[in-house]
Amino acid sequence: MATTRRNFLAMAGAGAPLLLGADDRSGSKLPVVGDGAYRYEVIHDWGELPHHIKYGNTHGVCEDSQGNIHIHHTVGAGSESNDTIVVFDSKGKFVRSWGKQFKAGAHGLHINKEGKDEYLYVCDQLHGIVTKRTLKGEEVWTLGYPAESKPYEKGKLSLSYRPTNVATAPNGDVYVADGYGSFYIHQYNSKAELINTFGGPGKDPGQLNQPHGLMLDKRGETPVLLVADRGNRRIQRFTLWGKHIDFVEGTRLPCHFHEQKGAVVVPDLMARVTLMDKDNRVITHLGDGEYSQQEWSKLRTQEREQFTPGKFICPHSAIFDNAGNIFVVEWVEVGRVTKLRKVA
Repeated sequence: MATTRRNFLAMAGAGAPLLLGADDRSGSKLPVVGDGAYRYEVIHDWGELPHHIKYGNTHGVCEDSQGNIHIHHTVGAGSESNDTIVVFDSKGKFVRSWGKQFKAGAHGLHINKEGKDEYLYVCDQLHGIVTKRTLKGEEVWTLGYPAESKPYEKGKLSLSYRPTNVATAPNGDVYVADGYGSFYIHQYNSKAELINTFGGPGKDPGQLNQPHGLMLDKRGETPVLLVADRGNRRIQRFTLWGKHIDFVEGTRLPCHFHEQKGAVVVPDLMARVTLMDKDNRVITHLGDGEYSQQEWSKLRTQEREQFTPGKFICPHSAIFDNAGNIFVVEWVEVGRVTKLRKVA
C-alpha cells in the first residue's frame, strides 16, 4: 500500500505524532530514516525563510567553506522578492538573497574552490545560460547557446539548449549538461572556451536522454565523469574526454550527485534519496515514498500539509555538509528543503 500522510500518522499512533518541524524539546520526535551507520533524523522545511520570499521549485543546493547553505529556486507565486538564490548559515538563519534575473529558470547550482576563492556556477535552463559568479553574485563570465559546437552550428536546424547542471575538473575544465535541451554535454576549458561536445540523444552506451546532473568523480585512480542519465533511468560513467565507460545500477530517476569520504548521495526524482559506496553499490535508500505515478504527480503540486513526514516526493538535488548531514531540495511547487541530521 502506498503511504499517505493520513495512514502514516494513524500508524504512528495518536499519542506520539510525527509532526513537521517538531523536535525532542517539544515532546515529539522527528522521523528517522536509514539504518546501520547511515541513520538520519528528518528535519523538513529547514531554514528561516524571510516572509517576503516564497519558494518555487527548489532545484539546487550547495555549501560553502563557511558552512553557509545556498538554495536555488524558481520563485513561488505571491513572493514579494524575485531572488532565486537564498543563503542561510549553518543553523538555518537567513544571510542574504540575490539572483532576480534567474526567476523561473533557476536550476543547477555548483560550488567550486579555485585558489583562495569560491565560485558558484549557476544554470538557468529557461534562459539558456550558465554563469560563473562570486558567492555574492558578481559575474565572472556567462555562457549562452553553444553555437560553436558542431551539432549546434549556425546554418543548421537550431537545437534546443536548456542547461541543467555543471561539474568542474581539477584542471579548470567545466562540463555543462544540456539536460532539458538536446542531451549533449559540453566541455569548456578554464577560459570558458568550448573544447569538446559528446553524448547526444539515444539509449546506446554513450548516448543520453536528459543528462540531468554531473559529478567529477575523483575516488578512483583515474578521475571520471558521472552522468545522471535520468530519461534512460540510469547513471553512466565517462572518461573526462567523453568516452563511455559503463553503467551504474540502483536508481530510478537519478538527478545529481555529491560525494563525501567515498560515499555518494544521489537524489532520485522518484521519491527517494540513494546512498552509494566507493564502488557505486547501493548502501541504502532514504525516505522512499513508494508512491504510484498518479499519486506522485499529484502530490508534488499540493500544499506542504499534505506531505508525509519522513518521506520524499521529488528529490532534485542533495549534498553532504561538512558534518556529514545531508541537505535535500525537492521539485515541488511550494519548495521544500530538508536536513537529514546524521544520528549514527
